[in-house]
Amino acid sequence: MNLFSHPHRRYNPLTSEWILVSPHRADRPWQGQVEKRPPESRPPYDPGCYLCPGNERAGGNRNPPYESTFVFQNDFGAMLPDTPPSELDRHDLLRAASERGLCRVICFSPRHDWTLPVMPLSDIRRVVDVWARQTVELGALDYIHHVQIFENNGAMMGASSPHPHCQVWVNEHVPTEPAKELRSSSAYLDKYGTCLLCDYMALELAEGERIVLLNEHFVALVPFWAVWPFEMMVLARRHIGSLPDLTGQERDALADIMKRLTTCYDNLFAVSFPYSMGWHQSPTDGDSHIEAHLHAHYYPPLLRSSTVRKFMVGYEMLGNPQRDLTAETAAERLRQMSEVLYR
Repeated sequence: MNLFSHPHRRYNPLTSEWILVSPHRADRPWQGQVEKRPPESRPPYDPGCYLCPGNERAGGNRNPPYESTFVFQNDFGAMLPDTPPSELDRHDLLRAASERGLCRVICFSPRHDWTLPVMPLSDIRRVVDVWARQTVELGALDYIHHVQIFENNGAMMGASSPHPHCQVWVNEHVPTEPAKELRSSSAYLDKYGTCLLCDYMALELAEGERIVLLNEHFVALVPFWAVWPFEMMVLARRHIGSLPDLTGQERDALADIMKRLTTCYDNLFAVSFPYSMGWHQSPTDGDSHIEAHLHAHYYPPLLRSSTVRKFMVGYEMLGNPQRDLTAETAAERLRQMSEVLYR
């Protein structure tokens, strides 16, 4: 029996969780929600955009006439640095604790109409450098133990503005998802004496079936345990824990792999492809964290066209995540995409 052509479970060693894969459902008819395709043309400058140079933001502050990347404190941050310490614990049943932190916004470019696939590599490299500097600066704060860099691309993924930007949220405690990965990576290191993601990457490179893109310093692949239809993971080929650890050549290579990956995404459905992306790197709590391996997750919701998305509902919310498109099929479709942007 070919395991992958029948319903089966796949194990995610990073989170110690299982997903259900149902390849026989991939061609089922769809009469559910269909999204309207967003307009693809935008002006280089939008006077109504709160992220464009010189414009007033929603909180009343005004952007400077910036000409490159621009970083500012989120006017409506989800966490605040001056939150007073407080705790609630009633018999281990009602528990709560205060959480200090900071939230910043990074504008990739002053160009309102740019996305990563059309940005020059030199501009993307500047974004990588800003990520590294923000990790160092914010991670040095004595109460910050984790730096989370993430990008929501597209209104479908909750982006409040189409202007190219991402966010940095830093926490007093390591958030749930990276904490799960660190626990699993630490347990793997204790058991085998090696890095979980180094070993996984070596296995994927040997098989090649789920590899989509690579260069000298990074690998982009559809993880074996992928949940989102065209989920991707970008892995540093060298065992390093954080973005500041990247050499100049590695930062150039990261800019290259991100531009190529997002180009393949856009070409797949001939639309600016919506996704949520985030970096998982070593905590900034002062410990060495040799188990941590720098990597990014890309979670795109589109399933079969530029209008059909992948919701997490029903069984996925009450049982466990389930997908119809196998990781191997998704990787093959992405590999078939040109790295020259069709638009």
